[in-house]
Amino acid sequence: MVTGGSRAGRRPAPRPGSGEPAITDEQGKLTDVTDEQLTPDPETLRRARQIATQLAVPRPRRDVTARRGVGELASLRYRGGSDDIDLDKTVERLIEHPLPDEDDIIVRERVRTRRSVLLLVDVSGSMRGERVRTAAATVGALAAELSRDDLAVIAFWSDAAVLSRLGQHVPPQTLLDTMLRIPAKGLTNIAFPLQVAARELARVPARDARAVLLSDCVHNAGPDPRPFAARLPRLDVLLDTSGEQDPDLARELARLGHGRLRRIRTYTDVAPALSAVFA
Repeated sequence: MVTGGSRAGRRPAPRPGSGEPAITDEQGKLTDVTDEQLTPDPETLRRARQIATQLAVPRPRRDVTARRGVGELASLRYRGGSDDIDLDKTVERLIEHPLPDEDDIIVRERVRTRRSVLLLVDVSGSMRGERVRTAAATVGALAAELSRDDLAVIAFWSDAAVLSRLGQHVPPQTLLDTMLRIPAKGLTNIAFPLQVAARELARVPARDARAVLLSDCVHNAGPDPRPFAARLPRLDVLLDTSGEQDPDLARELARLGHGRLRRIRTYTDVAPALSAVFA
């Protein structure tokens, strides 16, 4: 069952937009999503398809230090580690340089080009209605776009639910359906999913590890999220501005997470925002 956290230990909340989150003593917990069957929401599916068609997320840079036999096959300059010569590309370079150096020999090696991405999606009470539809559509679209990467999805409110873990490769439609099973209710504990993300990303190389937070950033449960943002290799923030929001906290989280802040008001803003943070 999806349950909310305790409200004990709450302190008076600062005014929204102050940049000072409402810090409480509540501790989030991971929960399971119920298996009740829901009829797919046609509007959410339409939004997911439209976002997906407009996404232009560039591929990650190649890691030529990866172990041989791991990753995608690519043509690279010879560096003493491969004997599989790419004849076509090598001949092209020899035409330009009749007296070749080692750099003019092109070989084929397997290189790692896979990112590890955690998508942290706010499904608290302040994100109900159109906001949660946009959030679910974002999950489905990004899962389809990053099908060649490792994508994990964490939905959060005062607690959190891990919808997929790194390496699981859950189909986009399944992720979207699971998102829609979670009722948008409860308080917003941004610190807890950041802690979960830090644990997940600690197991992978930091170079292509990152988290993307989709939220209104109105933090009103749990500890201060800012120290946890600073522990991530990278944190980009998509700030939902269609209702109540805390842009100061959003800006601080992105800064501390060495990432970018992009604002989204409707689902049509999602694709350019995601393309920008991955550029």
